[in-house]
Amino acid sequence: MLSVLPGTDRYRTGWWALTLALGAAFAFVFYSFVGTFVFGVFLYYGLRPLQHRLQRHVSPGIAALVALLAVALPTLVIVGSLAVVGVGELVTFVEDAPIEETITSYVDLSDLTDPIDGAEQVATGGDSPVQSVVAASTGVLLFLTDVLLHLFITVTVAFYLLRDDDNIRGWFESSVADRGAPAHAYATAVDRDLGTIYFGNVLLVAVVAAITLVFYHGFNLLAPAGLTVPFPTALALLTGVASMVPIVVGKLVYVPLTAYLGVVAARTDPSLLLFPVGLFVACLVFADLVPMAVLLPRIAGRKTHVGLVLFAYILGPILFGWYGLFLGPLLLVLGIQLVRIGFTELLHGRPLTPQVTAAPAIGSDPIIADEHTAEDAGDDGAESDDTETTASES
Repeated sequence: MLSVLPGTDRYRTGWWALTLALGAAFAFVFYSFVGTFVFGVFLYYGLRPLQHRLQRHVSPGIAALVALLAVALPTLVIVGSLAVVGVGELVTFVEDAPIEETITSYVDLSDLTDPIDGAEQVATGGDSPVQSVVAASTGVLLFLTDVLLHLFITVTVAFYLLRDDDNIRGWFESSVADRGAPAHAYATAVDRDLGTIYFGNVLLVAVVAAITLVFYHGFNLLAPAGLTVPFPTALALLTGVASMVPIVVGKLVYVPLTAYLGVVAARTDPSLLLFPVGLFVACLVFADLVPMAVLLPRIAGRKTHVGLVLFAYILGPILFGWYGLFLGPLLLVLGIQLVRIGFTELLHGRPLTPQVTAAPAIGSDPIIADEHTAEDAGDDGAESDDTETTASES
């Protein structure tokens, strides 16, 4: 049938068929591990400023390896350990509680509790000690294997993106879109926005989580019995993650927490209200105002519309699960830059250009043909440009 169609090149059609088939296969692989790959991209943008600075002294591969081994892996191990403790505290708190059904409607805790339940069966004896040991060992082994597999893929994706990002950029500019092309402008604007959002969030989450971890555990040491922070480690992690949400930040966690402690103190002894009030002031100043007013403007400029980013962080996890926290901002940036650079022209049938023609104030500017940025020298132009912009504005 192809041979009778006018102008049909059967040879090129075969190549296109092969390309589409492989594209579909790669899309299926990406879909199957979408959370892992998206987290790897997040890790890449979080480590890219450090890697580019190390790259001034060593090769790109060594710089990427040092950034991952010295920063990423220890951080993931510490956060993972805290997460295990925090989840254990959270599961203990919500077990047989009225809010259990609400929490499990968003997060399936069975994957985390099944290995623990199997170990508890071994401790209590079970019906058959041998079968209990085998079942518990198999469950824990499968759980750890799955976690390590996804961690290995994430770190590998981040490593090769860090090592080969200059080569990927060169291939894109030579084979896909030259400087000055609309596609090049779109890709560079997306890259800058993702670098701004992800890198700022990495540092902010780490700082806020560490500060509130000290505050919550310190509060439990000073407060009287019956007026302590429940599952403090889990709440510290949640406070750090909540700092990724613009405007709201850690208030999403510490405001309800201190309100709850205030109610308990008022019912027990009104003189104890000093404790929750002190915790609220400490969190407001050191885990909210200081990081947002001092730290964040110096590490990343906030050029993306904060309201849209807020919806991305809220709707992303609801729609996609845990990885929606990273996929939501990614989809938002892709959509915003499409509107800024190409959507108006497509809508009205005008030629596409690399210039921003809509919503100029809600996203990073693209790299155009005659612009020479720090990226050409191996620096991270996205973060430095945005930081300079924010500093000048302030």
